[in-house]
Amino acid sequence: MFIDIHVHTSSMSDLPWGPGREAPCTPEQLIEMYDDVGISSAVLLPFVTPECNILTQSNEEILAIADRFPGRFIPFCNIDPRLSVNSADLDLSFVINHYKEKGCKGIGEITANLSFDDPRVTNLFDHAEACGMPVTFHVAIRDRNIYGLIDDLGLPRLEKQLAAHPGLVFFGHSQSFWANMSADITEEEWGGYPKGPVVAGGRIPELMRRYPNLYGDLSAGSGFNAVSRDPEFGYAFLNEFQDQLCFATDVCAPSGRQSVLIYLKQFLEDGLGTGKLPQEAFDKITHRNAQRVLKLAN
Repeated sequence: MFIDIHVHTSSMSDLPWGPGREAPCTPEQLIEMYDDVGISSAVLLPFVTPECNILTQSNEEILAIADRFPGRFIPFCNIDPRLSVNSADLDLSFVINHYKEKGCKGIGEITANLSFDDPRVTNLFDHAEACGMPVTFHVAIRDRNIYGLIDDLGLPRLEKQLAAHPGLVFFGHSQSFWANMSADITEEEWGGYPKGPVVAGGRIPELMRRYPNLYGDLSAGSGFNAVSRDPEFGYAFLNEFQDQLCFATDVCAPSGRQSVLIYLKQFLEDGLGTGKLPQEAFDKITHRNAQRVLKLAN
C-alpha cells in the first residue's frame, strides 16, 4: 500500500499555475494516475494563501472532493497565520476544530511568507498542537519573491518551534528543507537541489534525531533528491528514520506524473527488492506512518 501525504488538486478551477503552464490536476486525473501506478489514497492540501500560487481555494472545496471520492482522498485544512485580523492572539483552535470535526486530519501546506518564529506562526503552531493536528510546512530562504516560512541556513528557527511544540508533528518539505541534509551545504546552494555525496553531520538527520516530532515529507524533486543523490546514504537514512518518514509526491499538474510520482516509488521498491530497505521500514514509510500520525484506519 502507498499513501501519498502531499498532493494538490482543484475541481472548480482550470486557472494555470502561470503563463504557459498547466492547471492543477483534477481529482479524476489524480485517481487515474494513482490507479495506474498503485497508490491507494492521498492527502489533499488546499491552496489558501496568496503566496505560492495564483489560484486560491477554500477548505470546503477539499472537503467536498474527499466526500465525492470516499477512501481515495484525505482532507487537510489550511490555516493562514494572518487569518481574520492578522493577530498573534486569535483563537485559531476555534477554526481548526471546526475543520477537524468535518474530517480534516492535519493543516497545510503552510506557505505564508512569514518568519518561522513570527508570533503569528507561533500562534498557529500553539493551536495546532492543542488540537492534535499535524502541520505540513514549506521553507523559504528569504522574504518576498518566494513562498514559505522563512528560515536561515541550518534551520535554527524551525528548531525553536520543534523544541517549543514537542506534542506537534511537523512534516518538513521543500528544497530549502531537504538541502540541509548534507553538512557541506552553503548559502548559495540551500535554496536548490544540491547533488553529489552527502557529507555526514547534516542538519536534517541531526534535527530528526533530536526531535522525534519532526517528520520528513519525501515529496517533490526535493525529497527524492535528498535520498537518491547518494543512494548508499539515502537507504541508510530511510532505515534510521523509518518511523519519521512518509511517502509523498507533490503532484501539482498532469505532467508531474513521471518526475514526482514514479521516481520515489521506484527508489523505495528498488531498496526493498535489493534488501537495502527491509519490509518493515518499507511499510512504515509507504503507509503505516501516515496511518499512525493521521489516525487512519488500517
